[in-house]
Amino acid sequence: MSRRSLLGAGLAAAAAGLTGCAKPTSASWADPAPPSGAAAPGAAGAGPSATAPRPAATPTRSAATPRPAATPTTVAVAGAPYVSKLTAILQRYLKPTPENPQHPTYAGAVALVMVNGAVTAHVAVGHALRYGAGPVELAAARRVPMRPDSVFDLASITKVHTALLVLKQADRGRVDLDAPVARYLPGFTGTGKDRVTVRMLLTHTSGLPVGATVAGLPSLAEKRRAVLATPLVKGAVPGAVFRYSSVGLMVAAMLVEQVTGQRLDAALKADLTGPLGLRDTGFNPLTWLSAADQASRLVATDARSSRGLLRGVVHDDVANLMGGIAGSAGIFATAGDVAAIGQLLLDGGVHRGVRVLSAATCRAALANANQGLPAIDAERPGRPSDHGLGVVLRQPWFMGRLSTPATFGHTGFTGTSLLVEPRRRLVLVLLTNRAHPNWSWANPDPVRRAVADLLADAVG
Repeated sequence: MSRRSLLGAGLAAAAAGLTGCAKPTSASWADPAPPSGAAAPGAAGAGPSATAPRPAATPTRSAATPRPAATPTTVAVAGAPYVSKLTAILQRYLKPTPENPQHPTYAGAVALVMVNGAVTAHVAVGHALRYGAGPVELAAARRVPMRPDSVFDLASITKVHTALLVLKQADRGRVDLDAPVARYLPGFTGTGKDRVTVRMLLTHTSGLPVGATVAGLPSLAEKRRAVLATPLVKGAVPGAVFRYSSVGLMVAAMLVEQVTGQRLDAALKADLTGPLGLRDTGFNPLTWLSAADQASRLVATDARSSRGLLRGVVHDDVANLMGGIAGSAGIFATAGDVAAIGQLLLDGGVHRGVRVLSAATCRAALANANQGLPAIDAERPGRPSDHGLGVVLRQPWFMGRLSTPATFGHTGFTGTSLLVEPRRRLVLVLLTNRAHPNWSWANPDPVRRAVADLLADAVG
């Protein structure tokens, strides 16, 4: 066992009485294969930013390597009555389904459920690594089983962390959410951008586009200037429409850096992961995970792009070009650490007796700031515009029957999601590697809804 907590710091006490219940069992695996109708780059809660959709690829096997009989590990921790049903759902999507008939939805997944602050289920299925670059299906002996403490590329869930860092500065009086962004970042220039406020960055109503053009620029400084100079979408009016934007949260991160004098990764540690005790959350995990943990815990994503197999390297192309540290994507974490973020917001900004955010800021973060606004989302026409300060609200497309006006969370393009339903005091983290080996193989939303629907029925 790694010295890092199985469930993430802050959940260790709950985990202590549960780890002895872990009972590895075997699970069947049908042959490969995963959103495809999936969210393309730029979909809500998605990445990779500013990247054109790439064609699907069919995995190949070395002619010298016989087809292995794969039996992925399943580990279930905790004893709620619905653990077996949750496990069965996760195992189902290891195979092709009617929603994704050509491929499995993912190679592996981890789900963690907390009710009233206690872990009631923690399940891992499948593989953290199943394919090599090509993509080539690896021999069984070279595959890495998924673990409850596997470390995932969170993709756009990073935006939640960035928003919390902005809100922390608002609590300190260093940032006025209704001030123009240009007050803090003079390089934020362009037609109409003088009307963009900090709040609009967090609610995706700024009018900024999904992606920034930074490829080909020789230095990080030039890339940062290009992000700040990104023009508004043609015809966009700041504050008038919900339009998902990765650029907005990249700018928000630069604002945090400006007012704190720290690089984003340092600000994350100082103001969020440090106070919360989250030792398995951060950018560029190859710099802080031990060699043993890199081999056993890192979850792979892409295995077929020109970048080759990605494992411990951010999947989002723009974040990668920014050195792996961006406000829109780049954070890696365990399910336990993501759950701690959800619990922090559910508990009004307090974690283990320590106040991290003010109660008033938390209430503002979870209120619908986009009341009455239309939403523009080509991937999900008709979706609600409901959004707090850094989290989405009332999104049935991934929340299923847990969706209410108060339900909040976020999704990530790599197949990750955080969902919190306040009335049930429920935190659900579902992390999958649906981008391994190819993000176009399957849509992760059906399994997100299936798990949410199970808990809607099972948790009173």
